[in-house]
Amino acid sequence: MEEGEWSLDIIISNSGGQPIYDQISAQIKSKIISGELKEGDALPSIRFLAKELRISVITTKRAYEELERDGFIVSVPGKGSYVAKKNLEFVREEQLRRIEERMQEIVELSVGCKLSLEELQDMLELIYKDN
Repeated sequence: MEEGEWSLDIIISNSGGQPIYDQISAQIKSKIISGELKEGDALPSIRFLAKELRISVITTKRAYEELERDGFIVSVPGKGSYVAKKNLEFVREEQLRRIEERMQEIVELSVGCKLSLEELQDMLELIYKDN
């Protein structure tokens, strides 16, 4: 690794149809929301991350642009990209959106195996109580 650079432990999958830039952006967002990446933390340079992931610089640049547009990072010309100050309301909305997406998947699976709403609620309650 170059001096001052480090790994984000991003995993790229070629199956599933999700664009690579979107995979990178989603994984970095997740690390920011969870607190693994904190306000002011420097991200690897676009070139370094592209090299580390063995992808094009354009793809990495697009991921960073998306993160900046969504308010997760700020880029300082000549200095690099950093985790932006968290807007707690925005972070909560992002988490709610992610929960809703997963719940939609769960409902679709439940309907597919003819699970009743009551059975689904019971499952959720058991899982929730275990945590």
